[in-house]
Amino acid sequence: MSRKPPPKRSPHKGSKGFRTAPGKRRRPADETLPSREEILTFLREHDGKAGKREIARAFNVKGDARVGLKKLLAEMTAEGLLSGTTRELQEKGKLPPVTVLEVTGRDSDGDLVAHPAVWKDADGAPPKVLVLTHRARGEERDAAIGIGDRILARVTELDEPDVEGARYEAEAIRILPRDRRRLLGIFRTRKGGGGTIEPIDRKELRAWSVRPGNDGDAKDGDLVRFDLSAKHRHSLTEARVLESLGNPDDQRKISLIAVHAHGLPDDFPASVIAESEALAPFEPDGRTDLRKTPLLTIDPIDARDHDDAVYAEPDSDPKNRGGFMVIVAIADVAHYVRPGTRLDKEAQLRGNSVYFPDRVVPMLPERISNDLCSLRELEDRPCLAVRMIFDASGKKRRHEFQRAVMKSAAKLSYQEAQAAIDGDVSAKCAPLMQTALLPLWQAYAALTRAREERGPLDLDLPERKILLDTEGRVARVVIPERLDAHRLIEEMMIQANVAAAETLEHVKMPPVYRVHDEPSKEKLKNLRDFLETLDLKLALGTGLKPEAFNRILARAKTMPVPELVNEVILRSQAQAEYTPSNIGHFGLNLAKYAHFTSPIRRYADLLVHRALIRGLKLGSGGIEDQEIARIADTAKEISDAERRAMAAERETIDRLIAAHLADRINATFEGRIAGVTRSGLFVKLKDTGADGFVPVSTLGQDFFSHVEEAHALVGNRSGETFQLGDPVTVRLVEVIPSAGAIRFEMLTAGKKGTLLHLKGAHRFRPRAGRRR
Repeated sequence: MSRKPPPKRSPHKGSKGFRTAPGKRRRPADETLPSREEILTFLREHDGKAGKREIARAFNVKGDARVGLKKLLAEMTAEGLLSGTTRELQEKGKLPPVTVLEVTGRDSDGDLVAHPAVWKDADGAPPKVLVLTHRARGEERDAAIGIGDRILARVTELDEPDVEGARYEAEAIRILPRDRRRLLGIFRTRKGGGGTIEPIDRKELRAWSVRPGNDGDAKDGDLVRFDLSAKHRHSLTEARVLESLGNPDDQRKISLIAVHAHGLPDDFPASVIAESEALAPFEPDGRTDLRKTPLLTIDPIDARDHDDAVYAEPDSDPKNRGGFMVIVAIADVAHYVRPGTRLDKEAQLRGNSVYFPDRVVPMLPERISNDLCSLRELEDRPCLAVRMIFDASGKKRRHEFQRAVMKSAAKLSYQEAQAAIDGDVSAKCAPLMQTALLPLWQAYAALTRAREERGPLDLDLPERKILLDTEGRVARVVIPERLDAHRLIEEMMIQANVAAAETLEHVKMPPVYRVHDEPSKEKLKNLRDFLETLDLKLALGTGLKPEAFNRILARAKTMPVPELVNEVILRSQAQAEYTPSNIGHFGLNLAKYAHFTSPIRRYADLLVHRALIRGLKLGSGGIEDQEIARIADTAKEISDAERRAMAAERETIDRLIAAHLADRINATFEGRIAGVTRSGLFVKLKDTGADGFVPVSTLGQDFFSHVEEAHALVGNRSGETFQLGDPVTVRLVEVIPSAGAIRFEMLTAGKKGTLLHLKGAHRFRPRAGRRR
C-alpha cells in the first residue's frame, strides 16, 4: 500500500503558539479572509482541537473580520467541506492528524484495526484505521494495546485504501485510561422497542437504558459493545449499542463475555491459520533418536494436546548405586514457530492459552497444538529432551539437553497410571509395568525425599472443577482427587525447569526466569497479627524460608479451621512472574527456576527453548538478537497476559456458578466466610465454591467495626464477631449471572464477644456501620 509523505510543517507560529497559515507569513489583520483551501490545509496539519478561535489566531483575523470568518466557516459546513462545531472543526469525512481511536478488532494479517472514537453519522461510515504499533504508554508503563482499548494516535491518510479497506495508518501515542468492561453488557429487549443493558462487572452493578433505534439490531441476550450518550445537567445518561458480539447462551459459551471484556485474542487471523497449515512435518535426521525409549504421556483424561513425556530407569553407573536416570521430553515447538513469523507474533500477543470450563482459547492453532507438536501415541514427533541423573536421595548430579525424535509408547490418564501402580492394571499398562511405570514411581520416591528435604511451601487448597452438560450449563462441581501420578509429573517437570534455568546461565544465554518473591513485610505483619488470634506464632527472623509457613500449616491440620490458615497464608504470598532478573522462587524454595515444559501453551517456555537451542548449538530455530534485546519487555507482556488469563478464567467460573444458582432464590446454603471488608463479608459455599457478598448493613442492629488484623467484623456494643473462616449458613437473595454477582443474607449469628479483648484491637477506631 502507498502512503502520503508526512505533511510539511510551517516553522512560523503566531501568538500563543498557534501556527500561521501553512507556508505563509503572518497575515496582517486588514487583509482578506483565508481561502477555503487554506482553512482545509490548516485543519489537516493542526495537532489538537481546531475551531474558529484557533483559525482566527492562525490567520490573524481580528475585529469585524471575525464575523466574516464565522460566516465563511458556516458556508463551508453547509457545503459539506467541514463538520463539527465552531469550537471544534475538521474537514468533513477526514480524521485530524492526532485523534482518539477505539481498537475494535484485527484484520486477516493479525494487525490491530481501529475506528475513530467520535464520528458523526452525517459524515458517512467511520473510516477504518490500521494501527501500526502494538504497544504504547499506559497509565503506569508501556503496555500491549488490546481490542477494546482507546488510544491517542497520530494518523496518516493513505493514498488509497488497503486491500481490507483501511483508509488511514496510525502510530499510537498512548493508551487512554478507561474501564473497558463498563462498555460491554448483555442486551435485553424491552416491550415497545429499545431495551436495557445489564452489567457484566460485579463491581459496577448498574443497568443502562437503550432508546428505540439505538439498539443496533441487537437481539435479546446478545453481548454488546456500547457507548454512553452525552450527559446534560438534567438528563439521564443512556446507552447506544455500537456492536453485537454474539449471544453467550446461543453459543453455549459464557466465556465469550470474559474474552471480550479482557480483550483476549479469540479467533486466529486467516494469515496465521494459512501459515500453520503450510508447515511441513519435521525430518528426524540429525536428532538424537529416542524412539525405542518407552516415553509415556500422562495427562488429564480429557487432554487434547500432549506436550510432555517422561521415562525413568535405574542408573547403570556403579558409582551411583540406587540412583536413577530420568528423561523429560517436551514438544519441539521452536522447530515450527520461528521468530518473526506471523505464528510467532500471534503467540507472543496471546502469551498463553486460556482455559475456560466451556472451551480453550489456545496460544497456537490446532494444526500445531493438536497435531504437529502433540506427542501422540506411537507417532514420531520432534522434541527437546533433558536427560537427568539423580542419586538415591533424589538430588540431581548432572543433566544434558538433546534435540531428539521420540515416539510415545502410550497415552495414559493420571487415573489409569495410578490404578496400575495400585494393582488395577489395564491391558494398555500391563506391558509397560516393568519397563516404564514401576521405574517412574521408584524414581519419584527418590525425588520425593529430596523435595521433603528442600521444603517448598506445602499449601493444601483443593481446586474445584466444573463439569458442564450438553447445553453448556453447570452439571456439577467436583474436587478431583489428588493422586501420586499428579505429583510425579509435577516433580519431574520442576526438575526439568530447574535444569533449563541452570543451563541457560551456564551457556550465558538470557533466561526468562519464573520468579516468586518472598512476602512483603507489610503482608507478613498482617499475617502474624492474624495468626496470633488463633494462638499460632510465625517466627520472622532473617532469611525467611517456606519452612516457617509449613510449621504453621502442620499445626493447623489439628485445628477446626485448617482451610482458613491455608487461605490466609496463600493471600500473604507474592505473585509469581516472568523476568530476566533472577531472585529465585520462594514458594518452591529454589534458587534458579524457568518454565521449559509447556511451550504449546506458554510463550515463556518457547523463549526458553529458543535460548537453549542457540546456547547449546542444537540447530535452527534459536533465539535471535532482536528477541534478546527486548527480553525484559517480553517478560512483562507475558506476565500481564498470564494475569489477564487468570482473571478471565475466574470471572467465567463466577458467571457459570451464578447462572447455576439463579433459579434457587431464597434457598439456604452452608459455607465459610472467605473475605472480610469494611463494607461486608464474602461467603464461599461448601458445595459449589460459589462466592457471594453479605453487606454489613444486613448483619444486625449493632454497629460493626472492621478489625483488619483479625480479618473480622466486630459489633461495637455486643462484641458479635464474624471472622474469616467461620462456618455460616446463608440465604440466597439475588443473582446477576452476567456479572457473576451473588448476594446472600446471613442466617448464622456471629460469635459472641470472642474478639473484644484481642491484642491490639483497641487500636482500631470503631467505624459506624449502617442499620438495617
